[in-house]
Formats: sequence, C-alpha cells, structure tokens
Amino acid sequence: MTGVVAVIGAGTMGAGIAQCLAQAGRDVIVVEPDPAAVRRARRGLNEAVRLALLLGRGDRRTAFEAARRVRWTDRIEELDAVEFVIECAVEHIEAKEKLFAELDRICPADTVLASATSAIPIARLAAATGRPHLVLGLHFMNPAPLTDAVEVVRGAKTSPETLSRATDLLTALGKEAIVVGDRPGFVLNRVLMLSIAEAAALLDAGETAETVDALFERCLGHRMGPLRTADLIGLDNVADTIEVLRRETGADHYRIPPALAALVAEGHFGRKTGQGFHDYR
Repeated sequence: MTGVVAVIGAGTMGAGIAQCLAQAGRDVIVVEPDPAAVRRARRGLNEAVRLALLLGRGDRRTAFEAARRVRWTDRIEELDAVEFVIECAVEHIEAKEKLFAELDRICPADTVLASATSAIPIARLAAATGRPHLVLGLHFMNPAPLTDAVEVVRGAKTSPETLSRATDLLTALGKEAIVVGDRPGFVLNRVLMLSIAEAAALLDAGETAETVDALFERCLGHRMGPLRTADLIGLDNVADTIEVLRRETGADHYRIPPALAALVAEGHFGRKTGQGFHDYR
C-alpha cells in the first residue's frame, strides 16, 4: 500500500492521524473547510517535527519531509484519486452519513472509507454508500501519535480484504490493530463513557475532580483517572459520544451529567481549551 491517504477534518484527532501517516512516509491530503483549524493543525505538525528532532527521533531531512508530505485543502472533490480515507468529522450521525455518501460518489471504486467515529455504528455509515464491503471503523485514541493501538471496527459487511488493508496501514504506522465487532460505542467507549459519566455525576454529588481521579490513579494504578481522560479526549466530544450512545442503544444510563453539560456550555472542553474538569492554564 503506497497510495495517497486522505484525512477528513483537521481537529485534534485528524491532525494527529495526519502526522502519524506523514511520519510513516505516506502522502496525505487533509480536507478541512475552516482556515483557523488548518492553521492550528499545520502549526501543531511543525511543532511535532521540531520536538521529534529535539528528542533525537530521526534526522532533520526525514522530519521536514514529513511536513511536506501533507497537503491541505478545503475541497473534498480533490479526493478523486486517493487509496484510503480516514474520516474525523464531528460526531453527528446525519452529518457523517451525508459525508460518506459524498465520499462514495467522489472516491475511486476501490477506495477504503474508514471512520474514526467514537460511537456511531459502522453499519449506518456503510449503508450510506454503495460499497459497504469497503467501510470500517478506525477508532484512534488521543493523542494519536503517542498511542500504541487502534480499535478496528469490522462492520457486518466489511470484507476480509478491507480489514487486511486497514491492519496493514496501521502496522506501517507502528500501531497494533485490535479488531472488535460493530455495535454503538464498540468496546472501549461503551464502557469508558459510562465511567466518565458516573465520575462527573459524583461532582454533582459534592466530590472533587482531584479526589475522583486520585482514587483511580493511586488505588487502581490507572495512568489517568476518568475525568483527566475526559479532558484529554475533549469534553465536547465526550458529550457528543454519550448522546450518540443514548440515541443508538436507547439506554437511559447513557446520560450527560449536569457537571459535564455546564462545562461544555461554557466552552471549557478540557486540555485543548486549557480548562475542563481540571485547570491546565
């Protein structure tokens, strides 16, 4: 596999995945209509290249070649010759369905269409295309360049060849593919979002974020407690994911606690804004 890979969306996850691909020697097209998001993503990629050099990872030529492998555009029509697409758009079902239908129309007939969705069933996105055998989920963790594994979601109609193409790509990125079945939230977020929601509900009951996370980190040995994890994911993304789980499963226990809803309403999304359940300013 040596063709061009497209990434849809230059948010935190899209930019991180583009960095992984470029550093692995792949040519990348990033589609993002928001100029401000493109500026942030390009700046982040350049900073990552400089950091890699400071840490002695690769030589200067290799590092700066990675930045030059990424092309930025606001036109999805430029994906008419790509081999693989990784969609990282906002976590809204109807928007993703519309996007997959558009990708199906524009991309070559053998292009794999992957979604980095946090919770939306792959079958729903595949049904928006005429190529369900070429659709699957690649649920990267944040930050994508620093995580070792990816939750790979195999839809009911995902072909063995498509799964092989996806796992080969991840291997080339130095990541382990962990394959799971298709269901709302898959495995990781089906469990994780319940943990985050219950941890946030404890704040409404009078506990502090420091106490909740300290118990998970010091008693259970977790690298981060559930609220720090939510801050890293992005509280806006967490709220969207919980809402998708509630809608897709019909289960009342997937709910957005007031403490989480209030932070999102105030624009406090976690690490990326400097404040969430914890203060990072």
